[in-house]
Amino acid sequence: MPREFEVRKEVQLPAGPEAVWEAVATGPGIDSWFMGRHEVDAAARRIRFSLGEMRTEAEITTWDPPRRFAYRGEAAEDGTFDAMEFLVEAAEGGTSVLRFVHRGFVEDGWDDEYHESFAVGWEMYLHTLAELLAHFPGRFATYVTADGPASSASRDAWPKLLAALGLPAEPAAGQAVQFSVGDEVVEGVLDYSTPNYAGVRTEDALYRFHERSLLGMPIAVGHHLFRPDVDETAETATWNRWLADALG
Repeated sequence: MPREFEVRKEVQLPAGPEAVWEAVATGPGIDSWFMGRHEVDAAARRIRFSLGEMRTEAEITTWDPPRRFAYRGEAAEDGTFDAMEFLVEAAEGGTSVLRFVHRGFVEDGWDDEYHESFAVGWEMYLHTLAELLAHFPGRFATYVTADGPASSASRDAWPKLLAALGLPAEPAAGQAVQFSVGDEVVEGVLDYSTPNYAGVRTEDALYRFHERSLLGMPIAVGHHLFRPDVDETAETATWNRWLADALG
């Protein structure tokens, strides 16, 4: 039987409500900090999501710019569904407070996966939203994803990933990062670091690395590239090769 879940988060964001709304309630905005590709159709009250072969559609249940945005996905045959709500409030100094709720039903027995994918994962995504607003105001990114080899589904692969980024086994957010991807040298700062996530911010990208052994899945990347004319297919192929070399 599916069981109900709810995740609540509150974050201070370095931008006014209008900028936050553009980031959380438009397709290009959501693509610039969250996973996948999104199309927000306010007139039809629909939001469409794609990630690889996955395609989903949700109903926009609340549309009140720039204060409140909510949507609910269609229930699957087993009764599972997701619903998201974003409540934006103006705060002092041109900032905002975002109150976020993710609720729904998941398959029974997802205790560990629930904690990892939802509660912990949202902290990383909302941090990325703050990085977007602070360092890339008014800019939109192309989302690129790639998976590591099957062998990287083991927890032993994460230290290899850190080493490939030129990081120690216990990195600290704020330290400089330099590594090579093909012919490109990437230089930036480690803006996020936990046992399951590493985030690198550069002048034109937010690189995101995800350890997923708890889910029985390989390490993945989900990058937000603020460069013009990004070739998604070529970027994905480049990162697939990089992950295979680093983790194989």
